[in-house]
Amino acid sequence: MIDDIVASVVRQWQAVHPGLDTGPMELIGRINRCAALLQQAEDAPLRAAGLTRAEFDLLGAMRRTGRELTPGDLARETFSSGAAVTKRLRALQEAGLIARRSDARDRRVVHVGLTDEGRELVDRLLPEQLAYERSVLSGLDEGGRGELSGRLGELLVQLEGRLGGRL
Repeated sequence: MIDDIVASVVRQWQAVHPGLDTGPMELIGRINRCAALLQQAEDAPLRAAGLTRAEFDLLGAMRRTGRELTPGDLARETFSSGAAVTKRLRALQEAGLIARRSDARDRRVVHVGLTDEGRELVDRLLPEQLAYERSVLSGLDEGGRGELSGRLGELLVQLEGRLGGRL
């Protein structure tokens, strides 16, 4: 058995409530703890470039789709609220990484696209970010990473089907 912080918490609960099925806590607790640690560590290459993960996700969505997107499209692509997207887009526009364009047929609709500087930044940062993430995961061998990715993918599909509409 792995003796991590979650195992310690589980032992404490089992001392208070012997026989309690802590299986869900063990899995979800570890997922949450990993997510918290990854967020604390932040993303060194992104931070060095003056970007947050959320801002990079917006830039990445525009780069990988290869077209302009509306703020609503970006909110859906990045699982973010409209207000959060608006705030991030303002910062990215001030940094010269994106440009906004009003729709010719409906002035209420705004299209957002990468500037040349934004495209170049994403293309430069993505390999650096992936190398950073690879180093974060270096404690797992390739087979372990593949198995973990597959299992988390199964969980994600299940959760999106069951909880996706409520989030």
